[in-house]
Amino acid sequence: MKTKKNPKADLNRGSVIFFQIGLIMILSSVYFALEMRTATKDSVDNYAIDMDEEMIVDIPITQMNTPPPPPPPPPPVIPEVIEIVDDELDIKEDVIVSTESNQDDKIEKVAEVSDITEGDGEEEVEQVPFVFVEQVPIFPGCESLKDNEARKKCMTEKIDEFVRNEFNTEVGTEAGVNGISRIIVVFKINEFGKVTDIQSRAPNVLLEEEAERVIKMLPQMKPGMQRNRPVRISYSLPIVFDFRERS
Repeated sequence: MKTKKNPKADLNRGSVIFFQIGLIMILSSVYFALEMRTATKDSVDNYAIDMDEEMIVDIPITQMNTPPPPPPPPPPVIPEVIEIVDDELDIKEDVIVSTESNQDDKIEKVAEVSDITEGDGEEEVEQVPFVFVEQVPIFPGCESLKDNEARKKCMTEKIDEFVRNEFNTEVGTEAGVNGISRIIVVFKINEFGKVTDIQSRAPNVLLEEEAERVIKMLPQMKPGMQRNRPVRISYSLPIVFDFRERS
């Protein structure tokens, strides 16, 4: 008679065996994983150390030769402006000629008759302002004065007095002028001592006409002199009148 096995007992024994096998496999897997992790970490660390060692390069320090800055540019050359003088300009020179002669003086050259050219018969007369003339015109009554400045003062006072006495102040009333009026009269005393070329400026035409009328009445004078030659003298005369009504 055969002995029958209990199937339940066989299953329990087989499960124990399977459990042991599974435990061994799990432990083996864990151990293998730990070994792989350690090996990988060591290799990475070694590689990092190798990389650091390879990256360190000893570069020699060399001094760079910096070129010096270029010199500043030279200042621009400004061309010199040369003013050209027209040769045709008539430049007058004061030539002082001595009138005294000496017996030892010799005549070096006598001018040929053909070298002397005849003019048109009228010599140009120089015009000089009153303040710059060497010898002012002599107004009647100033003949005794020898100093040029004294003659200037005398002439100015005589002309002012003449204008005050001869000017008709009724003209201002007729023109309707009320207040202080200034009249400027400019005229010339020619080489014969006569008054010419009278011009005037005033706030009213009637005042201008009256001023010119009075200046035309000035007496003839001894002409002014420049380098011992009679010249025309330009003269400016300011006339101021107060036409305000007086109570």
